[in-house]
Amino acid sequence: MQNEENKNQQKVIPVDIETEMKKSFIDYAMSVIADRALPDVRDGLKPVHRRILYSMYLLGFTPDKPHRKCATTVGEVLGKFHPHGDAAVYDSLVRMAQDFSLRYTLVDGHGNFGSRDGDAPAAMRYTEARLSRISMEMLSDINKDTVDFKPNFDEHEMEPTVLPSRFPNLLVNGSSGIAVGMATNIPPHNLREVIDGVIAIIDNPEISMDELMRIIKGPDFPTAGIIVGRQGIRDAYRTGRGRIVVRARADIELVEGSKQRIIVSDLPYQVNKARLIEKIAELVKEKRLEGISDLRDESDRNDPVRIVIELKRDANANVVLNQLYKNTQMQSAFNANMLALAQTPEGKYEPQILNLRQALDYYISHQIEVIRRRTAFELEKAEASAHILEGLKIAIDNLDEVIRIIRTSRNEAEAKVRLVEAFNLSERQAQAIVDMRLGRLTALEREKLDTSL
Repeated sequence: MQNEENKNQQKVIPVDIETEMKKSFIDYAMSVIADRALPDVRDGLKPVHRRILYSMYLLGFTPDKPHRKCATTVGEVLGKFHPHGDAAVYDSLVRMAQDFSLRYTLVDGHGNFGSRDGDAPAAMRYTEARLSRISMEMLSDINKDTVDFKPNFDEHEMEPTVLPSRFPNLLVNGSSGIAVGMATNIPPHNLREVIDGVIAIIDNPEISMDELMRIIKGPDFPTAGIIVGRQGIRDAYRTGRGRIVVRARADIELVEGSKQRIIVSDLPYQVNKARLIEKIAELVKEKRLEGISDLRDESDRNDPVRIVIELKRDANANVVLNQLYKNTQMQSAFNANMLALAQTPEGKYEPQILNLRQALDYYISHQIEVIRRRTAFELEKAEASAHILEGLKIAIDNLDEVIRIIRTSRNEAEAKVRLVEAFNLSERQAQAIVDMRLGRLTALEREKLDTSL
């Protein structure tokens, strides 16, 4: 008994609680940062989004196939790659299908995927989805050893650490997320402008930031709107941080006589339309906003945003509009904070604030690596094919002797050994000869063989 107590005492290691809490919290924080909250600069995706796209790719839910139940995709992601709640996975899938959330949707949804009014999507058992055409560019050549794979949480499957990403998704679709002690908020951009920026850097590595900003003029939000001033854009592109002010698009119309109305057709990014209308009605009721006689939402399938604000006869439309910009979310700020996981000189991926040039440089470096690995894979495959074809050509040139060796051998293993010895073949070449169909011995097949070599 005494011996057991001594052994237990030897196993207990005194630890300072302050040190242990500090270490544990840092480990937890880094786990949240790397595995959940922040996107990778190379493909612009967080792990959950990457796992959703890869799972849909494995399931064959491609743009040329019918839509499939979202519950199937969510189940695949949970079972193989993402051991967290199903709500987190489904919410991420839904967001990738919303054309008011992403500039270029990565998932092609079918059914109720929510609205600008903040309506919740239908349950995953009702909605259907498949990969969009542009998301296939994210996954292009993933089966050609272009990216590294790692074991999943239970080491029964392999998952990509990053996608090949044929376009700079981090800038094109942007990203947002809150980690422990840090947050990212990257605005979306126009695909054509960003690609032109990449080409400009490749053509002229010494290109200045001003020249680059003439190509990539500013964010391109999926909900449109009007960016007020350029200083916020300049700050974001030069330093990685900037306050970009966005206004709703509003037109003043003359109705009859001197009566006017304001038509709102675009809203700032991530503004809830229903809450905005409620806020305007509340301000009118409290008499903090004067000059409005009627307010209605005429949005429909053809006009996703159409808010009609009828004015009183004696109201000044410009004054009312300025009050709306000042007191409601018809004018709001997008606080850009271009934080992403990027490679350090030591080779680790850590959170970094990136300016525009750095984000594009990291993407170009990723594409160089993808192209190098794809070329090496295709070269190795071509060399292996040529090696087999050379063996088949030797067999056809010495057909009678090959047939004699195979016929007089007791089994396949002996035939391969004798072929290797007789013609100085490799084991793979001998196996290909043994497996060769008789139909390949025709003159036409011989001609095809010579052409291939």
